[in-house]
Amino acid sequence: MTFYTRIAGAALMAFGATGTLWAEAREVRIASHVSHFSPLHAQSELFAAEVEKRLPGQFEFKLYPGGQLGKEKDLMTNVQAGSIEMINVASGVMKLDKKLGVFDLPWLFDDRAHVRRAMAAGLEDAIRARVEEVGNVQVIGVYENGFRHVINTQRAVAEPFDLEGLKIRISGGKFRQSVFQDMGATPQKVSWGETFTALQSGVVDGAEAATYGFYEQKHFEVASHLSLTSHVYTPSFLLASNAFMESLTDEQRAVFHEVGRAITDQAYEASAALETKYFDEMKDKLEINEVDLKAFKEATSASYDSYVEGQGDDYLVFVRDTAEQ
Repeated sequence: MTFYTRIAGAALMAFGATGTLWAEAREVRIASHVSHFSPLHAQSELFAAEVEKRLPGQFEFKLYPGGQLGKEKDLMTNVQAGSIEMINVASGVMKLDKKLGVFDLPWLFDDRAHVRRAMAAGLEDAIRARVEEVGNVQVIGVYENGFRHVINTQRAVAEPFDLEGLKIRISGGKFRQSVFQDMGATPQKVSWGETFTALQSGVVDGAEAATYGFYEQKHFEVASHLSLTSHVYTPSFLLASNAFMESLTDEQRAVFHEVGRAITDQAYEASAALETKYFDEMKDKLEINEVDLKAFKEATSASYDSYVEGQGDDYLVFVRDTAEQ
């Protein structure tokens, strides 16, 4: 059954001098590749609700999480082509441009507070401009998909050497896999939907993902350790097609952009609340441990060199300048 949020009404419009008529609310689809457990779904709900407050009855937002309208790559293609109004995606945006690959760098941020400081200091505006320049889309909001952690069946991972010999299901490209290999892990290619069975059978010892991924797939039922490695932070991007935005009135277009920015704090807070909720529900099922972030940063510091050589360090300046000393 299609999962969607319906925010609808009828807009009263002036109709000449003789009377009025009710115009139908315009349908706006917001699709995502991740499930309704994700912070992306909560962000889309926030956006739809706030636009409805500002422009009551003018739009009917329908949310399609979980890849109902296609995988992330397909959603990106469709929003660029104007065949879907809006999408909320994550790492797929990084593939638009090597410079955006800054978010694939390991241990880029200390925590969510550091992310927010860096974004507010200018990183968000720089990223917005780059995505619009190379992506043929309009960026409505930049929020979060979250930090990625490691879950496994063998032992707590607290320092880099704890990964030695572990077979880890890793998503992402060769760069992320090489980072884990450098710390002694053996990357494994397993489809996300088969990871539960792979953990259960020992085909893999562990997996890395955002918290909601472990929760929705119930990996806590077969794994014994969740280590808060926070090795990669991925933002989320609420994107709209140029064709859709150009079809709106000036007022509507302005409201979409204003709301996209206005809900940023709420979006981060909603993401943090979801993560806390999932941790609370998993903590009795497995051990959750903190890690020595400094040790991991030192072990992977050389991985920044090739990025800086090819793409410069202008994005990294925002990160470094907002890190707590």
